[in-house]
Amino acid sequence: MSCIAEIFSQGEEIVSGQTVDSNAAWLSQQLNDLGFSVCRHTAVGDDLDSLVGLIHDIAQRADCCICTGGLGPTSDDLTAEAVARAAGVDLIFDDAALRQIETWFAHRQRTMPAANRKQAYRPGGALRIDNLLGTAPGFALQINRCWFVFLPGVPSEMQAMFDTVKTLMLARFALQPANLVTLRSVGIGESAIQQRLVGLTLPEVVRLGFRAAIDEVQTKLLFPAGFPPADQQRLAETCRSAIGDYVFAIDGLDGQSGGDLLTVVDRTMPQSLKLALLETASGGLLAARCQHTRWLETVMVARHGAEAARQLAVVADSDPPRQLAGQLGSALRERGADWALVQLYDGSLDDYQSRDRVISLHAGLLTDTGFDFASLTLGGSAQAKQIQAAMLTLDRLRRRLFRLGTTA
Repeated sequence: MSCIAEIFSQGEEIVSGQTVDSNAAWLSQQLNDLGFSVCRHTAVGDDLDSLVGLIHDIAQRADCCICTGGLGPTSDDLTAEAVARAAGVDLIFDDAALRQIETWFAHRQRTMPAANRKQAYRPGGALRIDNLLGTAPGFALQINRCWFVFLPGVPSEMQAMFDTVKTLMLARFALQPANLVTLRSVGIGESAIQQRLVGLTLPEVVRLGFRAAIDEVQTKLLFPAGFPPADQQRLAETCRSAIGDYVFAIDGLDGQSGGDLLTVVDRTMPQSLKLALLETASGGLLAARCQHTRWLETVMVARHGAEAARQLAVVADSDPPRQLAGQLGSALRERGADWALVQLYDGSLDDYQSRDRVISLHAGLLTDTGFDFASLTLGGSAQAKQIQAAMLTLDRLRRRLFRLGTTA
């Protein structure tokens, strides 16, 4: 059986919603990658009795628990006191910890406030975990069944200290990491993917899941430790075939290069090729994401197709979107680019801004060998439409590159 882990975060700012608990998400991923089974995330405010009670509960049901927050110098930082009470031990003063805190202030030419002495206390029997980036040392100790690790709530400090925690965990627990294989797709919803996978038969030990975001949908296959790599490859390819060419990458398989959509495009693009890009619906978002690439040559952002035609001196009275996109692509290629990627849309400003209305996106790619064109319907908020427009336009380029690679 896998080791059971929990995560709890302490602080009124967490339970009140003033601060998003990014630590829990980051830690959960780290623990899963190590081979733990993360079963709970819990948040507790600055209340001593609540903290003690939660520690007692976790100590009976989990093998490991990572706790963040409550290690600061102020009166509402209660973690060390709560842990000492839950473990039935006294707080002890750590001279080495105090020297580290004093050094932190000295390096910044600041006098350490007396309140920071509080951070040098830890429960008796706990192992100190040094914090090289801040003033809050962490600590670890066993309480009943569970090995607890307490870390500061500042994400940069917590993540840096986790390297030490990871070493301690690998020495303490016999972990067998599962392998997560993720099929990443764009242009298809999770319900449509699930429908395509209705006939898929998976071994009982393999878990199937989905994660939907504005810019992509992920289909996840979680394989237990020891599951044959060849069978993982076979099942992933079966899923890819069922979902179709909406899949742009697979993460987690040996010998396969995954990544997000832009990474896939960047990796596949011929070295010397130069691209011109015209955006309307995505308002420059796609250009911003591609700014670091070697192949983005020319960018134009226009409010709508008629404005783009005016800037490029293209005569377009009432041309259909496909014809207009082709004309605009030709005008862009005349400026020195090898390929031209053109994005247009139909819909009013109210249609764009309203989450209850849709717009029609048109994406065309003009190359030296032909013209690829597609029209799609976008819904949701204005932000959702902008992101979808950027990703679906980029996917038009990915699909052309895929055909180029398979026919080369």
